[in-house]
Amino acid sequence: MKLFLLFVVGLSLTEQASTQDSCGQRFLVGPPAESRIVGGLEAPEGAWPWQVSIQIYFSHHCSGTILNNLWVLTAGHCFSRILNHFSLRYLHVVAGLSMLSTPGEYVQIHPVSEIKIHKDFDEESGDYDVALLLLVYPLKFTDHVQPICTPDSVTHEFLFNFTNCFITGWGSMFHKGPPVNTLQEAEVELIDTGTCNLDTWYSGLITENMICAGLKSGGVDTCQGDSGGPLQCYSEDEERFYVVGVTSFGDGCGLRFRPGVYARTTRFSDWIKETQEDVSVMSGHKTERTDMKLVSVLLILVLKLL
Repeated sequence: MKLFLLFVVGLSLTEQASTQDSCGQRFLVGPPAESRIVGGLEAPEGAWPWQVSIQIYFSHHCSGTILNNLWVLTAGHCFSRILNHFSLRYLHVVAGLSMLSTPGEYVQIHPVSEIKIHKDFDEESGDYDVALLLLVYPLKFTDHVQPICTPDSVTHEFLFNFTNCFITGWGSMFHKGPPVNTLQEAEVELIDTGTCNLDTWYSGLITENMICAGLKSGGVDTCQGDSGGPLQCYSEDEERFYVVGVTSFGDGCGLRFRPGVYARTTRFSDWIKETQEDVSVMSGHKTERTDMKLVSVLLILVLKLL
C-alpha cells in the first residue's frame, strides 16, 4: 500500500509539473529564429499545437486556443448570435489538426459542454470579445496537442521580451474569399494603441481591451474564418509562446493602416481564471488546484504510513 501511494503521488506530481512546464512549447518545430517562419505560408504540421478548429456539424466555424486540457479560449462574436439556435451536441473542438479535409492520425475531436461569453461583450464595438469553451472530457497532450501560456496581467505582459508574434488560422486569403484547407501562419508586429487610434487608422475605436497587430503597410492580416484564433508571441527569456490576443475584427483584410484587432488577453486574465474555477466547481470537473489538493492529501497519508 505504501509503495502504491508513493507511485500515485509521484505520477500526479509528474503530470502536473509536465503540464505546467510544457505550455507554449513546440516540440516538433524549433524557436522562430530557427524554423524559418515567414508570412502567409502553410504552417508545418504540429507547428502550432494549441491551435484548434471549432466546428459546427463538422464544418469549420471559428478557431480557438488550448489553455489547458479542459478549456479553449476563443472569441465571443463566434457564438453571440447563434448560441440559442443550435444544440451543443453539434459543436466540436478539433485539436492536432493541420488540413481540414484530412484530419490525420494526430487529431483529437472533443464535444463541448458549455460556452461562456464575457458578460460585457458588445457586438457593435467588438469590446470584451472573448469566450471560453469547456470540453466534455480532457484533451490528451501530445507533440501535436499542447496548451499555450497565458500572461497573468498587463504588467506581466510588458516584462516579457516578445521578439516574434504570429497569427494562424484557416481563414480566407483575401476579403470575402473562401477558407483555406491547410493551416496558415504569418508573422506580424504589435502596434501600439495610440498609433492604431489615429484618425487615418481606426479613429479612436480601439479600447484598452484590444490590441492591434499586423504591418503598417498592410498585406499580412487575419481574415474571415480566423476569428477566435490566437495572436501568439514568443518570449526569448522564457523560451515559450504566450497568447497575447484573440482574433476579433478588422476593416477588410490586409489593408494599409487597418491591421487586425485582437481582444487583449491580459485584460481578461482574472475573468479567465474565475470562469474556469466557477464552472469547474458547479460541473464537478477537477481543476488543477483540486488535483494538487488531492496530491497533498495523498502525501499526508503516505507520511502517516511510513
